Amino acid sequence: MAANPAPGPTIALAGNPNVGKSTVFNALTHLHQHTGNWPGKTVSTATGVYTYHNKTYTLVDLPGAYSLHPGSAEEEVTRDYLLSGQADVTLVVADATCLERNLALTLQILEIAWPVVVCVNLLDEAAKKSIEIDLHALQEELGCPVAGAAARGGRGLDTLRQLLEDTASNPPPRPEVHSCAGCPDCAECRAAANMARAASIAARVSIKDNAVAQRRDRKLDRLLTSKATGIPVMLLLLAGTLWLTMVGANIPSELLSRLLLGQQEPLRQVLQALQAPWWLEGALVDGLYRTVAWVVSVMLPPMAIFFPLFTLLEDAGYLPRVAFNLDHFFQKAGAHGRQSLSMCMSLGCNACGVMGCRIIQSPRERLIAILTSSFMPCNGRLPTLIALISMFFVTGDGLWSSAAAAGLLMGAIVLAVAMTLWASRFLSATVLRGEPSSFSLELPPYRMPQVGQALVRSILDRTLFVLGRAVLVAAPAGVAIWAAANLSLGGQSILAHLAGMLQPLGKLMGLDGFILLAFVLGFPANEIVVPCILMGYLSTGALTDYSSLAELHSLLTANGWTTVTAVCVLLFTLFHFPCGTTCLTVWRETGSRKWTALAAALPTAVGIVLCIAVRFVSAILL
Repeated sequence: MAANPAPGPTIALAGNPNVGKSTVFNALTHLHQHTGNWPGKTVSTATGVYTYHNKTYTLVDLPGAYSLHPGSAEEEVTRDYLLSGQADVTLVVADATCLERNLALTLQILEIAWPVVVCVNLLDEAAKKSIEIDLHALQEELGCPVAGAAARGGRGLDTLRQLLEDTASNPPPRPEVHSCAGCPDCAECRAAANMARAASIAARVSIKDNAVAQRRDRKLDRLLTSKATGIPVMLLLLAGTLWLTMVGANIPSELLSRLLLGQQEPLRQVLQALQAPWWLEGALVDGLYRTVAWVVSVMLPPMAIFFPLFTLLEDAGYLPRVAFNLDHFFQKAGAHGRQSLSMCMSLGCNACGVMGCRIIQSPRERLIAILTSSFMPCNGRLPTLIALISMFFVTGDGLWSSAAAAGLLMGAIVLAVAMTLWASRFLSATVLRGEPSSFSLELPPYRMPQVGQALVRSILDRTLFVLGRAVLVAAPAGVAIWAAANLSLGGQSILAHLAGMLQPLGKLMGLDGFILLAFVLGFPANEIVVPCILMGYLSTGALTDYSSLAELHSLLTANGWTTVTAVCVLLFTLFHFPCGTTCLTVWRETGSRKWTALAAALPTAVGIVLCIAVRFVSAILL
């Protein structure tokens, strides 16, 4: 019987973004890891363990960094951890296809941490581009152990494990640190010296045919980043992603809904057997449980499809091209080009879009991106938009009808992008004045994404994280919705009283009180807005589903809906206060009630103004 592994060294894993650092981490730990935030920082971290020669090694995955002169919270965390001396060995991962850029950070790390092991990753990708790296020569230049790897295929990992063990148990002598002296601005001088030395080392240890190395990427960039085709291709990829998300989620969502909602009656029978009072039974079964089950069944399948697709595009190297295509527009709006990435992520979930704003270094521009994240329609709003388009604007089946419906949906998303830019410009000219910051946009090499890793990362880090927050908000809200629908005042339900109070504003906006109230009740999750509308119209006392779009259309028109009503509902679906999960995320990211309130008020004001304008214009024209 083998003895339990002894505690081993702690290894810090550092490197630039997009160098395969997560791949090395996952390959070594085999996903035996946990994730969380650094104390006091909204920066995610992952810690894993692996066993080698009967020792347990702890691997700490530091945030990706371009420099140890912090320009972002991520780089500050990486620098502070390396300076703390908590790691026994620092493992620096470098990309063999662009070694010079990676060596600049490596040289900085060598100045503050020891011992250091360098892993030159992506040797397989380098070979495809006719790039060869002399690992022995690189080791001589850096003065620290160097290993080569193609972590995606498992190549070189055994050698790397052995090298880490040898270095931890018997650290080599520290080489002389290259630094400058007598310079009035030592930080800038050292950075320049590191860049020059990195270029010199890369030139001596790399053998490559530049024409071959860049041929494929240049061909793809002519299509994906040119002024003529960059944005059209981006819109086509976006449309394809949304189509796969919505079509692919239909059957899983229906099955999950049947499974979860099918447990209502057994749960009710348990409460009845316990002789629970009627109000407790209703609040728990028809309120809390039904709302949570609805939110999970409608949210989980689309997110489980969208986020992996988004991650695959990220791994393939395409998302930085999106930022490149849209950077000019965001610069004109006084915002940051990287906001385009968080904006795209908001299509899956506004809360994830808010968290994605961490990649923006400037606090002012990060805040602009956070406050405008909910201008993009998330997966929770897309089904409502599609239903409205199918019922009131594009009827019938067939290829042309589907194409027209898809075109209208993309038009709605383009409008959302335009309003995001407008809102960014408005904020940068008023409460968040300032000049747009410059930034270096790295266009990483294209590479085949890792499907398995994308699934794990997107489901664990995004889908389940957001779903957990949504359930946290939906559970108490479900009880409140049930109470409003089933408790009466003066012979009328609280729901009817609230709808009556909202009727004047709803009428002004081309809606009615029940529609406006449904958006308020949909605060825990946008997915329940239409069921709340039906609950109000039919006085069912619980969230109400519909069997088909034809049935839904009949119910809505019977309650006074017209094409103008549908247009106003569509606009308010696009632009209204974010859901509870997003508001909670905004508050946690900003730590401010003021900014959270503004994040809710700004899109709501835009939606109200647009709806009122449509109503008055339609009254004049019709």
